[in-house]
Amino acid sequence: MNLQVIRATETWQQAGAYYVRIQGMAKQHSITLRREFDEHDAPDTKYIVLTDEGFPIATCRFYPIDTLSAMVGRVVVLPEYRGQGLGKRVMQEAEAWLSDLGFSHAVIESRDVAVGFYQSLGYIITDHHIVHGDTFDCIRMEKKLMPTNRDE
Repeated sequence: MNLQVIRATETWQQAGAYYVRIQGMAKQHSITLRREFDEHDAPDTKYIVLTDEGFPIATCRFYPIDTLSAMVGRVVVLPEYRGQGLGKRVMQEAEAWLSDLGFSHAVIESRDVAVGFYQSLGYIITDHHIVHGDTFDCIRMEKKLMPTNRDE
């Protein structure tokens, strides 16, 4: 695998994130485009895209909740690439970018089937109430981020 990490800031890079979401989540779970792409897919939203030989294979997005916290979501790995640690990698890359931007907390609303995955990354359940989303029922989780120190 020839893995490349992209902090997607340009439209063509963001298109890779959208492609992965359509192929790896919307199509698989019969989610309409109107439900998959919401008000949080905005010009200021940040996307991580992992590529293999230039082809997008994994993604996530994040956006600020407040000055210290950001919501990470739409974490998707294409089905044929699952089980290779790419979900963990895309989350680590998002957390690093969040730290670089000065955020101290990452929040995620995890599908119940993925709670164990996020717990393995250090996320803790912060609200035991189920969040009923448009597509899935989710559980709110949070992680305190380690600040990046680029001077070392």
